[in-house]
Amino acid sequence: MQITVRASRADDYKDLYDVYTCAGVMRNTAGLPHVSLDYWRERTATATPGQHVLVAETDGRVVASINLHCGRNRMSHTASFGMGVHDDFQGQGIGRSLMEAMLDLAERWLNIKRIELQVYTDNEPAIALYT
Repeated sequence: MQITVRASRADDYKDLYDVYTCAGVMRNTAGLPHVSLDYWRERTATATPGQHVLVAETDGRVVASINLHCGRNRMSHTASFGMGVHDDFQGQGIGRSLMEAMLDLAERWLNIKRIELQVYTDNEPAIALYT
């Protein structure tokens, strides 16, 4: 399986909806269930200052994304992130590929010095990835 990491595009909204409505992703994020497809269409069409969204694509389908949220003003050296990998594609190195691309962007291009992360204590696959 070939994985391509790239910037998110507005037309990714259907695939991102599929990712973030998976049971495993919902269980391990702070997202709300029953979010509409229109929500994802609007979210991907609108750029938010300080936010960088990367997606992982395989066979023409977006199967994961990572969102880097950069701090502003005196916190401009900081960032936080959230990630989701479609249930059917977990454990295949996609999360690691996204993490490496995000860290490269943060450290080499955005001058981020501190990255904050919140993870649920029972999300063992994420803890294994982040350590």
